Amino acid sequence: MPQEACKRNLGLDLVRVTEAAALSAARWLGRGNKEAGDGAAVDAMRWSFNAMDIDGRVVIGEGEKDEAPMLYNGEELGTKKGPQMDVAVDPVEGTSLLATGKPNAISVVSLAPRGTMFNPGPAFYMEKLVVGPKAKEVIDLNAPIETNLRNIAKALSKDVDDLVVFVLERPRHEKLITEIRKAGARIQLHSDGDVAGAIMAVSDESTVDVMMGIGGTPEGVLAATAIKIIGGEILCRLAPQSQKEKDAVLQSGYNLNTIYSVNDLIRSEDIYFAATGISGRTSGLRGVQYTGQNAITHSIMMKGETGTIRYIESHIAHGQLMKINAMKQH
Repeated sequence: MPQEACKRNLGLDLVRVTEAAALSAARWLGRGNKEAGDGAAVDAMRWSFNAMDIDGRVVIGEGEKDEAPMLYNGEELGTKKGPQMDVAVDPVEGTSLLATGKPNAISVVSLAPRGTMFNPGPAFYMEKLVVGPKAKEVIDLNAPIETNLRNIAKALSKDVDDLVVFVLERPRHEKLITEIRKAGARIQLHSDGDVAGAIMAVSDESTVDVMMGIGGTPEGVLAATAIKIIGGEILCRLAPQSQKEKDAVLQSGYNLNTIYSVNDLIRSEDIYFAATGISGRTSGLRGVQYTGQNAITHSIMMKGETGTIRYIESHIAHGQLMKINAMKQH
């Protein structure tokens, strides 16, 4: 019974973690210092995680131990009193967005039972194709762009020119953008927001129908938790962007031809995902609002075993904010 009770509360506990990170990061909104904003979120997230009754280990983090104070790969989190869990974190997804005050910066975390979350090792980049539940059976990462878009449109009962494709605005995507436009689909170009883009592609609340292109491997694994709970699909394969990365990936035993699905990235149903908006609501989550008397946050929480998705608006009193800040400093 204690174990079950702990599991039932993990999702809400995760929201408290992303709330704390978002509240701390939002103080740096538009101030041009992404390192300070990210650092504030990391400190708040670590402090909140260590109050959770889990035996957590970071699989998807922000670097290795010698890069502390980041939440580093292999770092242990929690009180050690609860279940053993793999942890994926991104205290601020979109640090440049935060620094410039643009929409779509979020704080995001996910949990899966120990050993069930894909460990990307030295792989920093992967090619991705993300769709929602209605189109999950019709995509093929080896198929031409036009074929995939045509099949996705048919599955969604749309014309190709009705589709909206999320693409990161990068030089490496020039050919991809040309092919999408040639096929007739519309494009949303984003400077950042890899996780947010994947969630938008699988959410009924978004105008985005599909996400395509090369993005971060850690972000792909983190987003896969939400994709799996919602019932969508991500197909991906490692796509090193430098010879150094390619050599490291191959030496670690990864095959660059392997195509991974959502079930390869997350091999359990007992999973949790939470995100809190920091700056704006392109991703569907409003940013942190400070009213003078309190702070208002908007979060999403998902639980895999039940398929539950909750949107949570929290009002945090000014006194509680000061208490949290004092405890973190201590």
